[in-house]
Amino acid sequence: MTIRTYDVPGISCGHCKAAIEAEVGALSDVTTVTVDIDARTVSVDGEATDDAVRAAIDEAGYEVASVR
Repeated sequence: MTIRTYDVPGISCGHCKAAIEAEVGALSDVTTVTVDIDARTVSVDGEATDDAVRAAIDEAGYEVASVR
């Protein structure tokens, strides 16, 4: 599995967390998705492409600043 961490500065609350987890978690190639509100990061484990994860985060209404 591949774990990537995305910096998403717009994360600020539980609603943000739930929205992102729902969109990214719906991708078929994602095993787990974890949103850290305080760090404003989204960690994704699985084989989903970077483009697919970014699109899902965008669909939830948030913008990826960078990926680690």
